[in-house]
Amino acid sequence: MTLKIATFNVNSVKSRIPVLIQWFETKGAPDILCLQETKCVDEDFPAYFFEDYFDFCNYRGMKSYNGVAVISKREPDEVSFGLGDEGEAGREESEAARVAFARFGKLFVLNTYIPQGKDIEHPDYAYKLRFIARVRALLERRCTPDDLVVWVGDLNVAPSEIDVANPKNKKNHVCFHEDVKRALASAMEWGLVDIFREHLPNEGEYTFWDYRIKDSLARNIGWRIDHVLGTRSAAALCRSVSVERELRAAAKPSDHTAVVAEFDYDL
Repeated sequence: MTLKIATFNVNSVKSRIPVLIQWFETKGAPDILCLQETKCVDEDFPAYFFEDYFDFCNYRGMKSYNGVAVISKREPDEVSFGLGDEGEAGREESEAARVAFARFGKLFVLNTYIPQGKDIEHPDYAYKLRFIARVRALLERRCTPDDLVVWVGDLNVAPSEIDVANPKNKKNHVCFHEDVKRALASAMEWGLVDIFREHLPNEGEYTFWDYRIKDSLARNIGWRIDHVLGTRSAAALCRSVSVERELRAAAKPSDHTAVVAEFDYDL
């Protein structure tokens, strides 16, 4: 049996329903779909739409900002939202809408929408670095590096030069600065490997193409900031990773596209 886990920053889930229909009807729905930036309060989440393809929807959102969801064909044994710590004052609602942690038997799926950071001199950038460290602390509390753990989502970090077009002019960008790359590397030292890069090691494999850059997709001026990470035991079960570029080329797309990882695993 195989298991398909997908991550997709939809940049408004209600706006992206036509794109999701195109995806599900042509390639089939994944077994576990992790969404970020759903941008709607819980009472407005379009669970009715997903019920045609999945059996369970778990989500936490905010009006016009943030929002994460774990949508699955099997019911999770447990689901939690937020970083599971005391939180930072004034950011509790945002943090709950940025992290979802689900367990399916022995498999743990962590879905995160890491803050972008705005500017390296902005307080939100320092907060971003703390947030990534707190994700590691969450993993340390909930799992061990010997467990089956898959961490997906929009991490807003391009870890190496091949993860961004024109890296020389991005060194002070909040998603490519040395500090944020070190922060992610430190989190991964807990016991994670880059499953995406194990299967797609070449240049030009991006997941985000900025709306503001003319013909960014056609010219492949992009970033890899949407990730599939996992413990070594999870990575050993992964048979493929694919980037669904056609979703970014659809009418009224997100600025991100979906990434799908297929595992030799039975839910």
